[in-house]
This record gives sequence, structure tokens and C-alpha cells, in this order.
Amino acid sequence: MENDILTLKRYSEDYHMENFIVSARKYRPATFDMVVGQASITNTLKNAIKNNHLAQAFLFCGPRGVGKTTCARIMAKTINCENPTENVEACNECKSCVSFNESNSFNVHELDAASNNSVDDIRSLVEQVRIPPHIGRYKVYVIDEVHMLSQAAFNAFLKTLEEPPAYAKFILATTEKHKIIPTILSRCQIFDFNRITIDDIAKQLQYVADNENIETEYDALHVIARKADGAMRDALSIFDQIVSFAGNKVTYKAVAENLNVLDYDYFFAMTDHILAGDTTEILLLFNEIIEKGFDGAHFLMGYSEHLRNLLVSKDPRTVTLMEVGDSIKTKYTEQSQKSHPVFLLKALDVINRCDLSYRTSNNKRLHIELALLQTAALLQQNQQIENNPADQAIPKPATPKPAEDKKEIPPVPPSPAQHTQTTRPETEKTTETAPGPTPSPASRPGKPASIKINKPQPEDDEKKKHELTETLSTEDRPEESFSVDSLLSIWDKLKDRYKESSVTVFTAINTHKPRISSENVIEITVDNVIQKESIFEQKPGILSFLRKNLNNYAINLEVKVTDTPKVHKAYLPADKFQKMVEKNPDVEKLKNDLDLDLIY
Repeated sequence: MENDILTLKRYSEDYHMENFIVSARKYRPATFDMVVGQASITNTLKNAIKNNHLAQAFLFCGPRGVGKTTCARIMAKTINCENPTENVEACNECKSCVSFNESNSFNVHELDAASNNSVDDIRSLVEQVRIPPHIGRYKVYVIDEVHMLSQAAFNAFLKTLEEPPAYAKFILATTEKHKIIPTILSRCQIFDFNRITIDDIAKQLQYVADNENIETEYDALHVIARKADGAMRDALSIFDQIVSFAGNKVTYKAVAENLNVLDYDYFFAMTDHILAGDTTEILLLFNEIIEKGFDGAHFLMGYSEHLRNLLVSKDPRTVTLMEVGDSIKTKYTEQSQKSHPVFLLKALDVINRCDLSYRTSNNKRLHIELALLQTAALLQQNQQIENNPADQAIPKPATPKPAEDKKEIPPVPPSPAQHTQTTRPETEKTTETAPGPTPSPASRPGKPASIKINKPQPEDDEKKKHELTETLSTEDRPEESFSVDSLLSIWDKLKDRYKESSVTVFTAINTHKPRISSENVIEITVDNVIQKESIFEQKPGILSFLRKNLNNYAINLEVKVTDTPKVHKAYLPADKFQKMVEKNPDVEKLKNDLDLDLIY
């Protein structure tokens, strides 16, 4: 046994074996200036020390790994330093600093409240507070995870925290400030630590890599920083893991493989396939992503962020909103030039709705595939409209009116924009004596036939133009008087007309009865501004219908919003559920017991 021990010692001496120290400990900040991403807090603490305005108790709160305990240790070391620098940092040469660096200082006491949370532990701390420091000016008590103290321990700590000796300073650290009782909070200066930004974490990782002689790609460090979720300690732990996996060269590919992160290239390739309308490649690429073990929800979250980055990269001023490396920003900028903002907004809406209903879907893979194919189809629709702007701009000629209604209608003067156009078949054939029908766009020579998605049918276009033409000129038309009864009779027919085509207009004209406010003026009362705007949009058609059926072409409409408060109706699932709870409170208890969610 002794020979084995001697052999091990010789082996260790020959090969200079050293204990590995994790980067989170090795590069833990030792001064205020070394703290990453908390400049406002460190500057405030330095000014308080410089001006001798130290509070009796401090509360450092925030998420994990952002520097709460580190700042507490630095502050405890600095306020006891005998020769602080001009920049209010510890000198690391006096007895107090040396003892602190060697972890044998009697002036700094660290207590873990997670394991010392009883009343007896706090009583022991209170007894120690009575003893003044032997070296230095202050005795500092750093209590970590203070929210873990019991209610009785908090109460035992109150008096000491409120009136401590002049030489005693308390620094409390916690990740859950809401669990600390208000009487403790009111006795402390509270400092809220923020999550560290991705750029700050990436720069610190680059600093560590340079000191360790490790080659890195900045995009790889960005991925590590995003994975750390604002915690510097987590980022350094992930960095150590990647170095163990990839050696002294940390690449983006190695980080994505080790952390099981979806590569940006997948999202760029998926967008290229969608822009090209290649449904086969879309399905094959998504299949490759699934086979690599990535979850569908993970893909939806990443792809929605990708579309958002494409949208913000359309403007150079918003490029800074992307938390990615410079090379990735360049790729986003290049691909964003190929995508129209309207398409990106609609695609974001499709992917977002897919994400919301993903959890309740029975066939989750098909659910995502349909969303991707819908996005590609959406782009094809937009391209068809952009490729044929003339078909969208040129209206069809008006259908001749019946013989009994045929009268001379003065032509509408063209707008300035119409004069600038080179071809306007509408102005050439506006009279009712135009010979022969005008050929449709599909039958024009040299233009292939195509099907337009979401384009109004010719019949509807003819109908709307005919109604609009009737409203443009009302001269020399009959103006027969009409009664309220005849108006209500025609009004019922008007409801049937809009019952299927426009729910908003139907609701507006069905809720309140019309009335004749003055000669030839019909007043319509609606419940809100939305209904009023919908009535104005359909006003030409409504006027045409009323004038024709009442044989009075001087009729006009007046829309008013009612002042009477409307009873709220339960349209949404949440509203319906609330109505059910009001009738039977046991329904809410059943929902909570079964952990149910409302389906929208």
C-alpha cells in the first residue's frame, strides 16, 4: 500500500499534474470593474463607499448567475480595505485584503440560509454581531438564499437588522424577492440585478477563451450565450463542456451538435424552399429535422424567431434588435431582401397560430407540415397578384341596365392618376352602346390563363360597379314618398341580403330599427364605431338597394352610435366559461382539479 502511494506521488511530480478549476470559479470577478453586465449597480456601490454613505443592510435580488453573491463578496472586501485605490477598488495588499483572499478573514461571514434557516441559527448570528472586528472597520454578514429562512427566523432577525451596531453590515442575496416578508424589505436597500445581455456574455467568453489559448468562432459564443439565458455562470459551465467536447477549437458546428441546438442553416434553407414554392424540399427538410431528434415545438419557436429576424432586418435601424453574430446578421439581411414585409407578417401569423394550437393537436407532425405548406401557398398568391397588377387594377365594364331603367348617365371625370396610365379600357368603353363584350384577361392574346386566389368573381365585380354607378348620379330620378311601414318591409329584405355576406353589417342593421329623421333621410343607430365603419363601407350598396326598392333616389343615410351601454355578450370561450362559473361555481373547481385549459 505504501509503495502504491509513493508511486502515485512520483507520477504526479513527474507529469506536473494540476487540479482543474472550472471557469466559473477561476474567472470569478475580484473587483467591481470585472463584474459583467451590472454597471449601474457597481457604480452605485462604489459611490456609496467613496462618500461613506453605506446603508446598514443591502438586498441583492435577481436571477441565478448574474453576480449577486460576487458583488456581495467584493463589497465586503472593499469596505474593509485599508488602502483603497482612487477607483474605489481593494488594494489586495493590506492585511484585510490578504486574509480575505486566503479565505481566513474574521470580518466576513457567509451564511447559507438554505441549510441554516432555523431560529437557533439566527440567534447564533445575532450573538456574533455583538463582537466588534479585530482588523478593519466593519463586520460583514453575507446571507445567501435569504428567502429560505423560516417565518420565525425572519422575526428573530428583525430587531438586529433594524438597529445593528455601527460596525455591522448585512448583505442579503436572493433569487425570489417575493418570498421575503415586507418588514425585512423595508429595512434594506434593494438592488435588482438584471439578466446579462447576450453580447456581454459573448465578450466575456471571448476573454476567457483568449486567456486559455482556445480558438473560437464568435457565432458559437453567441449560441452559448443564448443557451445560458442571461446567467454568466451557466455560460461558463457550458463553455467548459464544449471545450471538453471539441478541444481547443470551439466552432459553431460543434456547439450546435453538443447543445442539440437547431442550426441557423436549417431555418435559412427552409425559408429558401418556401420562397421558391418547392413543397417537396419543404417536407424533406422538415423530415430531416425530426429525424435528428428535434421537437416540433422547438422548431416552431425557432422558425418564428427566424421570421421575426427577417422582418426586423428589413430596416438597418432595427438590425440591432437581433441577438446574433455579425455573420448571421449578414445572412438575415441578404435573405430579407428576397421577402416582402407583407408575406413575412402573414407567415408569422400562420406559424404563431400553429404554435398556439400545437399542444392540442393529435397529429403534431402533420399540423406543422400544413402550416409550412400554407406559408408557401401564401407566397404564391402574393406573387400571382404582383405578377398581374393590370388584372387587379382594371375593372370590368358595367353590365347594361334593364330597358325600363335605361337612362343617360353622365360620365365620371377621370382622376389625375388615371390620366397618367397608358391603357385604360374603362375610359374607352363607358357608354352603353359599346359594340360587343370585352374579352376577359384570360382570353387576351399573348396572356396565359390563370386562376386568381381570393380575387372577386366577375359577377360580384359587376354588381358592385353597377351599385356604385347608381350612387354617382341621382339627378332626374323619381323621389316618391315612403312610409315607415314600407321602410321596415324593405329593411327586412336588406337584412337577408347581408346575413351571409357581412356579419358585422347584419348585426348593426338587425339590432336597431331605422327611422326617418327628416325628408329623404334615414337614420341608422349602431352600438359601436366598428359597426359604424362597416356601414360606411357598404353605404353605396345599401343606398342603391333602398333607392331602387323605395323608388326614391334622393334617399340618404345618417349613422349614429348609441349612447346606451350595451350588455356584454359572451362570445369568447373565456367569457362563456365566466358565465358558467357565475351560475355554478363548482365548474371552476372542476377545471382546476382536472388541470384543464380553455380551447380558443
